[in-house]
Amino acid sequence: MKLAFIIDPILNLDPTHDTSVAMMEAACILGHEVWITQTSGLSVVDSTAWAHLQQVEIIPVELTDAGYKAANPWYKLSEITSCNLENMDAVFMRTDPPVNDIYLYATYILDYIDQSKTLVVNSPKGIRDANEKMYALQFTQAIPETIVSADKHLIRQFVEDKGAAVLKPLGNKAGEGILFLESGDRNFNSIVELSTLRGKVPVMLQTFLPEAKQGDKRIILLDGEPVGALNRLSAPGEFRNNMAAGGTVARTEITTREREICTQLAPTLQDAGLTFVGIDVIGGYLTEVNVTSPTGIREIDRFSNTNLGKKFMGWVEVAIKNRKAIKSI
Repeated sequence: MKLAFIIDPILNLDPTHDTSVAMMEAACILGHEVWITQTSGLSVVDSTAWAHLQQVEIIPVELTDAGYKAANPWYKLSEITSCNLENMDAVFMRTDPPVNDIYLYATYILDYIDQSKTLVVNSPKGIRDANEKMYALQFTQAIPETIVSADKHLIRQFVEDKGAAVLKPLGNKAGEGILFLESGDRNFNSIVELSTLRGKVPVMLQTFLPEAKQGDKRIILLDGEPVGALNRLSAPGEFRNNMAAGGTVARTEITTREREICTQLAPTLQDAGLTFVGIDVIGGYLTEVNVTSPTGIREIDRFSNTNLGKKFMGWVEVAIKNRKAIKSI
């Protein structure tokens, strides 16, 4: 198979942590051609999506007692070539948020790939429709008490009613801008004004879940099925559990309640073409649905002795084979 990955600059990726690298590594091991580009390398020519691509060979990481160890250098690149993306068997949108204009324009370009010819993961339209904070709101039986508003008075009332809440900007990533709010905080008005740009931009407020002290679980879903999980624990003096905020990770299992949440989500995710998804769960409540470039499979593999990159590529192989079978009918 010929596979194209739209990623952030490869120089900036950490092969011992990055899920995109784990996917590309698995594809190389399985004998597939792996090509990379960035959003700036995408174009539409004659109403078809094109890209400036480089073939990449990933040198697999080595798992040691101290963790993963990468070769230096850990990849080899070919010269840049221009290619119609419909000549690829699959294209993977793996650029990190924020979902800004640049990101959105890339998804518009990917709309010009004929998906009867080329598999696109995740669906460009699905990504656009699934704000990673807002998307969870439709699963009312799974989420904690939540509001979304730019109204300072409504926000204050919510915090006073709940005693404490977590404020989340709708467009950030990796825990950026997430704040713990209590009604008695003397900085309350300033915090809300700064977060909402003085009432212009809505934010999400979720009731504070004390179970967050026991961790924030990341569960990876592949075509709606939970395939692995890890627990993220906050650093000392920090209430956010995000790895990017200094959090540590630990082995965990998927509970019956969490499997029920996954079952609730599965049909909606499948209908939207959201194949590779990471959901966040605290104390049995769904808090976020991550669809842009979910991460965590390196850590899950290390704790669980799995290879989720190969499992994902196995799913891709079957999906492409089924498409080709349908086309031949």
